[in-house]
Formats: sequence, structure tokens, C-alpha cells
Amino acid sequence: MAKYQRYAGYAHEAPDPIIPKPDVPPDPMIVTVQDGLPILFEPCEAPAIRVVHPTNPNAPSRNVGVTMLYVPPQGTVAFGSHEPEEVYAVMEGAGIMHFTKGPRPIKKGDFIYLAPWCEHGIENTGIDQMVVMVITSPTNP
Repeated sequence: MAKYQRYAGYAHEAPDPIIPKPDVPPDPMIVTVQDGLPILFEPCEAPAIRVVHPTNPNAPSRNVGVTMLYVPPQGTVAFGSHEPEEVYAVMEGAGIMHFTKGPRPIKKGDFIYLAPWCEHGIENTGIDQMVVMVITSPTNP
């Protein structure tokens, strides 16, 4: 197991913030999937809910998106690529992620980091719905 790295905090040689610090700290927004916005990414067979996204007034983020993706049994998410970085966290189910260099199995508990323009797609090869949390920065439109 790797050794822990020490984090000294933001006070040590931190660059000037891109987003100015407000005089009054903003309140957090606690949301559930039910507070999100349903979306279908064409031509995918998997519905999704945008939980944290600029278009969701319940959690209008600026720089990060959190979407819950629901891939039905034998369903797919089309192969493609885009500029935003993504992390896929498999919450339920198992299947295959397709990449340029070939398919890789994925399962509950896996985190998949996708660099900008990484070609990827998902196939649910199981009999249960696959639930994937997708974290995107910056957000997709």
C-alpha cells in the first residue's frame, strides 16, 4: 500500500484564485437525484439525470457536472469523445467500456478516468441495470 502524502493546505504558495472569494460564503446546496434534470444523450440507449449542472437551478455549478447514468441490461452508450475530462464511478452493475485500444471489463466500485478526447463507450452485458455516476469538468452543454 502507498504511504500517505501530507497536504499542507491552501495557504502555502497558493496561486491567486480564478473565482474571487465572496464577502459572504455561499450556502451549500444539498440535492438528490430527484432534484436533477432528466436528459437523453443521443444516440445512447441510457437515460441520465443531471444532478449538478449549470442548467439545474437546484445545484447550478459553474465548473463541474455530476450526472447519474442508467444503462439498462444489454443497453449501450455510444462510442465517442469530447473535450471535458470525466470520471465514471460504477455504482451498480457490470459491463464493458470500449476504448480505442479495445474493451475493458468494469464493475461496481471501479473508477474510470477519461482524459479530454479519450474515445469511450459503455455496454451493459449483465441482466441488471448499470448505474454510473459521471463527474465532468468543465460541464457538457
